[in-house]
Amino acid sequence: MPRPSWLRRALFAAGTTTTLAAGLLAATATTSQAAAQGPCDIYAAGGTPCVAAHSTTRALYAAYNGPLYQVKRASDNATKDIGVLSAGGYADAAAQDSFCAGTSCVITVLYDESGKGNHLTQALKGYWPGPAAGGNDNLANAFEAPVTVAGHKAYGVSVAPGTGYRNNHTSGIATGDQPEGMYAIFDGTNYNGGCCFDYGNAETSGNDDGNGTMEAIYFGNNKGWGYGSGNGPWIMADLENGLFSGVNQHFNAGDPTVANRFQTAIVKGGPNQWAIRGGNGQAGGLSTYYSGVRPAVSGYNPMKKQGAIILGIGGDNSVGGRGTFYEGVMTAGYPSDATENAVQANITAAGYSSAPTGSGTLTPGAKVSLQATTACCTSDYLRHDDADDKVVISAVDSASAATTKSAATWIVRAGLADTSCLTFESADQPGRFLRHYAFRLQLNADDGGSAFAQDATFCSTAGNSGVGRSFQSVNYPAKYLRHYNYTGYVAGNGGTNPWDATTSWAQDTSWLTASPWS
Repeated sequence: MPRPSWLRRALFAAGTTTTLAAGLLAATATTSQAAAQGPCDIYAAGGTPCVAAHSTTRALYAAYNGPLYQVKRASDNATKDIGVLSAGGYADAAAQDSFCAGTSCVITVLYDESGKGNHLTQALKGYWPGPAAGGNDNLANAFEAPVTVAGHKAYGVSVAPGTGYRNNHTSGIATGDQPEGMYAIFDGTNYNGGCCFDYGNAETSGNDDGNGTMEAIYFGNNKGWGYGSGNGPWIMADLENGLFSGVNQHFNAGDPTVANRFQTAIVKGGPNQWAIRGGNGQAGGLSTYYSGVRPAVSGYNPMKKQGAIILGIGGDNSVGGRGTFYEGVMTAGYPSDATENAVQANITAAGYSSAPTGSGTLTPGAKVSLQATTACCTSDYLRHDDADDKVVISAVDSASAATTKSAATWIVRAGLADTSCLTFESADQPGRFLRHYAFRLQLNADDGGSAFAQDATFCSTAGNSGVGRSFQSVNYPAKYLRHYNYTGYVAGNGGTNPWDATTSWAQDTSWLTASPWS
């Protein structure tokens, strides 16, 4: 499709893509107001319109005034659409906060702003089953990923292993060897090596249908198929049966490790041509990490794309990936670098920023310290031990060493096995979580397995003693987090183990959710 005349003039006058980005943003309002142009307005002006546009943080068209996403609350299974504060503006996070007050909520739908109806909903069982009923995937906890955009509170989509969204019946998405582009904004600090945290084009079957049947953005540090320079994470293309960092099947030095807090990730592809690009979603431009012919492996030229859309999973419903998604689009046609540069300028102007985590609450994303309530131990807090992986209680006060305070501070996460419950991540050892093993509490790294997820998931209930909160094991519902002889366990009220003793059980299993020590 020929470029519009104004776009040709901008390119000719500037001689670079920089002026295009500036020109497209000249009409953009300040970051405290809705943008005069959204990313999809820019793509349309470049001749490659959006055919899918998903965001939980802001409108991606200047005129969009519909819902961004839907939440469902646990208390009565009621649902509510969360829209924008004004046309072209930011998410109405206060509506979510009000609707979900006093209960938990999950994100059930990510609405497509393009008008094509390409909404994302719970991924159903594929070749690999998910952890939810019927082998389906979990839904994301609606409070897990708080941010601000232009000073407005919003929430991203936090994908823990087992969480996934999909649409197998799309409209307008590229199939076969048709050209397309896509970008996403991820949390560049939240990733793992599991397969596969993706956003983009996948099989409509939920199975691995062979080389070239996918074209999606991958983000993580999995080295099983391909990798770039450094230790990762990398932006790569999931083309099915391969995560590609360039033309070579495995290592490509030009694809760098990237870990910006807000990471722009781009993959685009057409007949025997594709590219990987990336940048800091808060400032600066894009870099091209690869642009050239299809991988030097059979089956990828021509491509055999099927046109489903996935988020957080692989095309065959591989559910081991972890990441956070804020916004992303898919286009009809292969976008020019100039168009993408202008989109990147729009993203950086949007004003993404990390939201305050809050303190002393059990809202996912907040930090908390758990204080014992038994008369013997009211100055003690649950903490991981310095010498080993055990979890204990010990005294902590303002004079305590910084390492002690950090060890007694936890980041609240949506439950790995049940997003309506909770998981506690160590504040000073990211990626390591409170879990029980042989009923003793330990601090361990997530191995991605379902057993670990259940061992690390606890449901908050009213304090068993009538004070504070108690935390019920999701896989041993009769057992709760307890301190016994200054060591942490999951314990029942009576049983054969010493830590199941009935004496002071109700007090030992009741905790105050205190302000974090660090």
